[in-house]
Amino acid sequence: MKHRFRILDIFRGIFASMVVFFHLADFADTPLLNNDFVRNSDMFVDFFFVLSGFVIAYNYQTFAKTEEIGTFLQKRLYRIYPLHLLMLLAFLFIELVKGYLSSYVQVNQPVGANNNVYSFFTSLFLLNSVKILGIKDVSWNIPSWSISAEMISYVVYGAVVLLLHKWGIVRQKFVVFLFIALVAFASMVLINQSFRLNYSFDYGFLRGIIGFFIGAFCYGVFDRSYGYFKKLPKLFFDLSEVLVMGAIIGMIYYGAYFKEMGGVYEVLFFTSILIFSFERGLVSDTLKKSVFLDKVGLYSYSIYMTHALLISLFNVLFIRILKFPPSAYVYLVFVNYYLIYKVSEWTYTHIEMRFKARKKTVTSTV
Repeated sequence: MKHRFRILDIFRGIFASMVVFFHLADFADTPLLNNDFVRNSDMFVDFFFVLSGFVIAYNYQTFAKTEEIGTFLQKRLYRIYPLHLLMLLAFLFIELVKGYLSSYVQVNQPVGANNNVYSFFTSLFLLNSVKILGIKDVSWNIPSWSISAEMISYVVYGAVVLLLHKWGIVRQKFVVFLFIALVAFASMVLINQSFRLNYSFDYGFLRGIIGFFIGAFCYGVFDRSYGYFKKLPKLFFDLSEVLVMGAIIGMIYYGAYFKEMGGVYEVLFFTSILIFSFERGLVSDTLKKSVFLDKVGLYSYSIYMTHALLISLFNVLFIRILKFPPSAYVYLVFVNYYLIYKVSEWTYTHIEMRFKARKKTVTSTV
């Protein structure tokens, strides 16, 4: 029976919400959002990559045939692509409306600046985390660059695990995963002449591979040390979880310093996932009591994928049309987040789960 890492899901929801606040801060003028912790919350995207690698390595331990990789990638596409496509088409609709209205009202962002035909197709084919000539910034549904990086990581993972099986060295796979992460990190450093990780349209796929394979390596450590950790007293996990939470808060808050050493976030999230995967400490006990946080974790992908559009529309309504001052986000942030939460509840039920169920039906009939 597969285990659901409930606390890690909750963290994914919390950190997806922090990315929402990170993007919302651009429209706000309030210390509630305009502070160093929110300002550096873009680094939580790396938690998603590391957690993804951990979960995929847990669920897909080996591939013996090419057909198995095909099935794996098909499942991943069914999981991430329907909502990605829906949001991309929603942004296309908004862009067409902007083009029509630009003859009558002032449009702040020029039509076709970044959201053009060329960048539309790079997003459509999930290439928007690859450095492509002519692409100078993120475009369309801005967070979707990380979905591109995820999909590329899935392809690399499938190919690597299959090769290791064919070569008969599956037992060494976790060492190989760490090696791939280090090579990807070294490549990013050489290309950008910087140790920073927070790249997106410009080699963001390397950032994804780094985090993903660190996560896959993390699962290897978890799997091989499970018996040892399970024997440790609860006090160890109480203290470890509190220390890890302190490290997360501190390293995000002081992101202006730590981002210059981007690899430290991979170590941070590796440690966080390893400790919290056991769900035995004080912080885990507290988080488990919240039904709301369980829901936020459940809807985390929808929250992440829908928020950019909903923030933009919300800002147009309340700031541009209704003339609320940016300082009003001290309370509007809660209204906006509630809107994102409710829309995500709908997209989770009617988009994510609908296509997940369809995939199961298709698989059962093959």
